[in-house]
Amino acid sequence: MDQSLIVFITVAEKRNFTRAAEELHMTQPAVSQYVRMLERAFGTTLLERSNKHVRLNKAGEIVYHHAKEIVGLYSRMQDLVDDMMHQAGGALMLGASYTFGEYVLPRIIARLQAQYPLVRPSITIGNTKQICEGVASNELEVGIVEGEFKHEKLRIEPLAEDRMHIMVSTGHRLASRERVELEELGEDTWIVREPGSGTREAAEAMFARFGFRPLHFMEFGSTQLIKESVEAGLGVTLLSRWAVRKEIALGTMRRLSVDGTPVSRRFYLVTPRTKFHTRASEVFKELLLNDTYNPD
Repeated sequence: MDQSLIVFITVAEKRNFTRAAEELHMTQPAVSQYVRMLERAFGTTLLERSNKHVRLNKAGEIVYHHAKEIVGLYSRMQDLVDDMMHQAGGALMLGASYTFGEYVLPRIIARLQAQYPLVRPSITIGNTKQICEGVASNELEVGIVEGEFKHEKLRIEPLAEDRMHIMVSTGHRLASRERVELEELGEDTWIVREPGSGTREAAEAMFARFGFRPLHFMEFGSTQLIKESVEAGLGVTLLSRWAVRKEIALGTMRRLSVDGTPVSRRFYLVTPRTKFHTRASEVFKELLLNDTYNPD
């Protein structure tokens, strides 16, 4: 493995030669030498340097993007060879979008650790677009997302069904009603996730299906923040049953019974479109596919 690529990636991410040297347990002059070697190899500078920090220039962005992919492929190659000789173990780079990653994945990881203690999972949480791009660039081995996404390097297959409910605080004016018309929520503030999120995609699909458009929106990048805001009476939201099961049990939020809800969507399993997969990723996929996805 070309050490200069690893050094360059670290400098680019730390944006500082000193911090990169500390991360790599190297001297700063050694780090600088590796970067200069790489720049000589490409015949151009890759970093814009200042007294306080460095940042990628246009050429550096190209090298950084492909270097990340090369390092990811090399690590996967090592893991695949190791798997031929040993039982499932080693690092397992997982990615999941927020609902699945925060509310479903932890119990599956617990089962994975109980059955395969040599597997060392590392979890990245992001929106659907971020996770799919992470798998496509080989930074992640397996992804689970809440929205559909197309990419030539990815195999995307349905994993499980999810149901989403319109949620309000217990003090909301409609919380005690047996049935509610969606139009009655038109003047409420709807609290939604950011674009690129599967939860946002589901909310927009529901609005389009009913020909409904709220007058007021608040956009947050965290499901937990949305729940806290709804509990505080700031507005209305559409969330997965997985995300709100504790709040419903505690009586801090209420599901509204609205015609056409709950809204159904699917979780999707995302893997690289290749025939080579580590043993750790294979046993994790087996656990995912054999799981019963029922929070009730």
